[in-house]
Amino acid sequence: MTWKPLRSMTGFARVRVGVDDGEFVVSVKSVNHRGLDVHFHMSADLDPLENAMRAAVKERVARGHVEIRIAYNRSRGAAAVTWSRPLMEAYIQGVKQAAAIYGVRSEPDLNVAFQVPGMMVEDTGRELTPETGAALVDALGEALEALNRFREREGGQLAALMRERTAAISAAAKSMEGIRSRALPAFHARLNERLAELLKGFALDPQRLAQEAAILADRSDISEELARLSIHAAQLDQLFEEGGDVGKKLDFLLQEMNRETNTILSKTNGIGEVGLGLTELALAVKSDIEKIREQSLNIE
Repeated sequence: MTWKPLRSMTGFARVRVGVDDGEFVVSVKSVNHRGLDVHFHMSADLDPLENAMRAAVKERVARGHVEIRIAYNRSRGAAAVTWSRPLMEAYIQGVKQAAAIYGVRSEPDLNVAFQVPGMMVEDTGRELTPETGAALVDALGEALEALNRFREREGGQLAALMRERTAAISAAAKSMEGIRSRALPAFHARLNERLAELLKGFALDPQRLAQEAAILADRSDISEELARLSIHAAQLDQLFEEGGDVGKKLDFLLQEMNRETNTILSKTNGIGEVGLGLTELALAVKSDIEKIREQSLNIE
């Protein structure tokens, strides 16, 4: 059996990587999600690398809402600064229009124009070199590895808590199996008392009575439900042992375990003190299943 780390879907990592003309700052944050949902926040000049970066995410993350923020901080010598032509034309046109409206003589002043907010802009239209692009993809890979280490630590903590709950469910199933052997005679006795009270002296074929009692007893027998509950609990523990991408499998098993527990509760209703003991254990099992389900929502 190959063991894989169990991961939560919540984590954060940040990596800084220097390149020839500056540095990349890559931040990765993930939260729980039904599938893999990736969002990039970066400047337009990095768009050509998005497919390569998405592939890097899919190699390392199976599920979760993943937000990736990339800042490309160019060094002063490498950053190309230019001026905004549309803004310059708007400034010159505005000076001329205002002079005509108010009848004054004025000429546009470039020194003033270049002080207008937004006039001087960084030129991000240059294409990245292959080396710079490869460095960014590698930086993202490094950030994702750090993210997974974070998620594995949290996943291990969640697994430990869920395994405690699973052990409690298995123990409760064994206790209910022990009580079950005493429940059937109690059910027969209760059935005979009710029939005797209803009949009040009327004769009833003993064979027919035995048949009806057997049918009702079979409907109240919880041996199959207990067996399936124990099997599912063992399968649950096995998933925690194997690790990896188990979130959806956990969800299916927990639904099945909840269904078996509901059936147990419906069958043990109305059979006296023995039934109350089974009910208490079954309700405790439902509580543990719900707690596991809440924790499993954050498992990849």
